[in-house]
Amino acid sequence: MSEPNVRAQFPDEQSDDGRFVRQDDAFRARIRADGSGDYPVTAGRYHLYVSLACPWAHRTIIVRKLKRLEAAIPMTIVDPIRDERGWRFAERFLSELYLATDPSYRGRVTVPVLWDTVTERIASNSDDDIMRMFETEFDALGDASLDLYPSPLRAEIDALNARIYDEINDGVYKAGFATAQDAYEAAAYRLFAALDRLDERLATRRYLFGDAPVETDWRLFVTLVRFDAVYVGHFKCNLRRIADYPNLSGYLRDLYQIPGIAETVNFDHIKRHYYMTHDDINPTRIVPIGPQLNLDEPHGRERLNTGA
Repeated sequence: MSEPNVRAQFPDEQSDDGRFVRQDDAFRARIRADGSGDYPVTAGRYHLYVSLACPWAHRTIIVRKLKRLEAAIPMTIVDPIRDERGWRFAERFLSELYLATDPSYRGRVTVPVLWDTVTERIASNSDDDIMRMFETEFDALGDASLDLYPSPLRAEIDALNARIYDEINDGVYKAGFATAQDAYEAAAYRLFAALDRLDERLATRRYLFGDAPVETDWRLFVTLVRFDAVYVGHFKCNLRRIADYPNLSGYLRDLYQIPGIAETVNFDHIKRHYYMTHDDINPTRIVPIGPQLNLDEPHGRERLNTGA
C-alpha cells in the first residue's frame, strides 16, 4: 500500500502499492498519405501544440524539424508552468481543445496535441502516432529523403522502442512519481540497468542502429537530455549521471549537435516546468542553477561510423 500522508502527483494514475501507471492516449486518429486514414495529408490543416518541457512533445518537435515540416504544420508552444487549470497558451487552455473534441473527457490533459483545424477536433494526442505520421505520411510536404523508420529495421526499431519507453522514457517517471520506497527502488534500478545495456551497445556503433539516427535515437535523446538537469535530482534517479557513462554521454552530445536539434532544447522551460509544477516533490518550487552540461563539447563519435 502507499505510504501514509504522501500525495501523488497524478492520483488517478497511482496504484495502491505506490506505482505510477500512466494513462492511455485518448485520441488516435490516423492521417495517411494514401487517403485511407481518418484525415487527409494537407498543408496547413493541422496545428501542433507542444511544451518545450515535455519529452513526449519534444519527440514530435524534433521530427517536425528534421522532416522540414514547419511550413506545413504550424506549432504553438504552451507555457512551461502548468497549474490546476492545465497547460496554457495565449489566453486559452489546452483543456478547451480536449472538451471541444469530447465534452465528457475527464482524463489528464497532455501534450502533444495535433489539432485538426477543419473539423475543430483533436486528431491525435499520441506522441507515438504523431511522430510516426510525421515520419512516414507527410513526405509530400517535407523532406522525403530522410527515413527515420526504414523498412528493413522496423521490427527491431519497434522492439527497442518498447523497451526504451518502458524502462527509460517512462522509467524516470515511475521512479520520480512513486509514492512508496519499494516502487521507487524497483523503477530506479530497472532504469539504470537499461542505461547500462545501452551504454554497452553504443560502444561499437555511433547510433542505436548504425551510422545514422532513426526514430529510436530521438525517443532516447529526449530523456537523456533532461536526465542530468532534472531527473538525477528532482526524480531521485541519482545512481549515475549520463555524464558518467562513457558512450551515452558522447552519444547525447553527438545528437544534440546535429543541425537544428539544439534549438529544440530549452533548459529554462524544462527546469522551470519540473521544479515549479511538481510542488509535491519540490514544495519550495526553487529551480536549481545547475548543472553545467557542456553539450557543445566534442563528442568523438565519428570514429564509430563503421555500421552496426
